[in-house]
Amino acid sequence: MRLLLAVPLIAIFLATCQAKIMQSNVDIDDRGLIPLTDSFGYANGGRIIITIKDISIFVKKNVHDPANERKYNLDNFGFFLSPVEADANLELDLAENRCLLNSIHSLFTFKDSAVQSVIKNEADHVTFNLTVDTGGAYFLYFANCETDTPVSFACHIEMFNIDAQGHRDYLSVGDTELSTVFWIMFALFASATAFWFWYVWTNKAHANKIHYLMGALGAFKALTMISQAMMYHYIERTGYADGWNVAYYIFTFFRGILFFVVVVLVGTGWSYMKPFLGDREKRILLVVIPLQEESPSEKDWFTWRDVFHLVDIICCCAILFPIVWSIKHLREASQTDGKAARNLEKLTLFRQFYVMVVVYIYFTRIVVYLLKSTVDYEYAWVSDAADQLAALAFYVWTATKFSPTAENPYLKLNQGEA
Repeated sequence: MRLLLAVPLIAIFLATCQAKIMQSNVDIDDRGLIPLTDSFGYANGGRIIITIKDISIFVKKNVHDPANERKYNLDNFGFFLSPVEADANLELDLAENRCLLNSIHSLFTFKDSAVQSVIKNEADHVTFNLTVDTGGAYFLYFANCETDTPVSFACHIEMFNIDAQGHRDYLSVGDTELSTVFWIMFALFASATAFWFWYVWTNKAHANKIHYLMGALGAFKALTMISQAMMYHYIERTGYADGWNVAYYIFTFFRGILFFVVVVLVGTGWSYMKPFLGDREKRILLVVIPLQEESPSEKDWFTWRDVFHLVDIICCCAILFPIVWSIKHLREASQTDGKAARNLEKLTLFRQFYVMVVVYIYFTRIVVYLLKSTVDYEYAWVSDAADQLAALAFYVWTATKFSPTAENPYLKLNQGEA
């Protein structure tokens, strides 16, 4: 029940992470560097509109002279765009307690007269309509160079490029092809899943429960593809996902759970070789599934995103253990139970499955991550396309190996030992 209740909560939180028109609230925060947006790829002449309101600066009392309020410089509070590749330099400057606003060109600071009007409550808000002259992938940051001086404000941010027709395109350069990529992948996954259900139905005499779970996994994968395609379609035109991001995260949640469950069950031979799970396999599922459901805090979203990637890799490695245990059991059985030929054939098939799972995990969790981090921002869509093609190849290979037919080596071995 807790798992199901977590789904809408996670989806509602993550719904704010996809739109290119966003609301960012800073609440009594004294960090020297506050990330406001994820990276966005601007073309030459790209635009960013920032509306800021409810600005408050909290000055802590001078402990040595409480009667005198400590002074601050409004030039030490400002917004700036930073190229993605410059993140390491920002971290170095922060570690050495340098004021970031001294080494970069800020978009505007609190010294601006319009901003001061908001601080003094003479105006409700101020809007800056800015042009990005040099294209590239940038983060939007707020820098606070005053120590022990928390700030609060709310800002409305719009990031977009201008297309050939003069219309706003809210997709980052490099993401404009993603809608097409996901439509193509939806067609491929939907077709493969429909064929799989038809094949299982026509061979239901040899079908097991695991085959229907595999079909459900394919269905949820197809649903994630169409929700992503629609999400990018609406973001491109309106800046908002119009609810499709919520659908995407719900489908992705169940697809992720099904993926780990199916791999563990296939790796242990559940339903086609044995009708039960051992205690070790149950423990793996009890560890992996809760890890897949946890959600990050909004304030530390950028740090949590990297932590989640690491947790995902750990979960993927954890599901390898049941396959290794099955291989070990079959190796021992082939030497003791008088059915060496059959167990050796099983052993070969489990080794193939183990190798494919390792290759899939390595490619989708490491190679794709490195590709996304190193490829030029204009070709960011390539990493997503590679990720989905790898998933399709793995799904099709696994379905082929575990198809419900009398000629399937797994089923043949099972029947032979019955």
